[in-house]
Amino acid sequence: MKKKLISILLTSVMTVGLLSACGSAHTDDNTKNSKTNTTETVSDISRTDSDSAPVSVTLNEVAHSIFYAPMYAAIENGYFDEEGIDLTLVTGFGADKTMTAVISGEADIGFMGSESSIYTYNEGANDYVINFAQLTQRAGNFLVAREEMKDFKWTDLKGEDVLGGRKGVVHYTM
Repeated sequence: MKKKLISILLTSVMTVGLLSACGSAHTDDNTKNSKTNTTETVSDISRTDSDSAPVSVTLNEVAHSIFYAPMYAAIENGYFDEEGIDLTLVTGFGADKTMTAVISGEADIGFMGSESSIYTYNEGANDYVINFAQLTQRAGNFLVAREEMKDFKWTDLKGEDVLGGRKGVVHYTM
């Protein structure tokens, strides 16, 4: 568990570094929506000096989920603070809202499925987001029914309507 927490912490620190280094000199129609146009590099945000000002990062998660438990533990144990990261965690309640927060500059990082970035890219966005990490190994999906189904088999779903996900994410009917 300790190794997982350290891995999450290091991934988060690297993520902040990568996002801080993503500034560019060009301008286009979508730069007016950007939160900041930064030129910091990974070395600029290194926190070896305890007197340095913390880097503010707003992270918008698609949903509050047990699958993000290592991140919550890192927040509660002060690991982000120790690394000079002033983390603000916001729950978006849907990938559409999380993506909107990232694109509008309200959030620096968005935790959501890859389908949202694919949708925005396919719609021709000039300033589209890039997927850069995998936070969970498995999807946090559960199959539930209104009534108990004894001896359930996946083939029982053939021809049935199945609603997946929540507003703003992929829905699928079998």
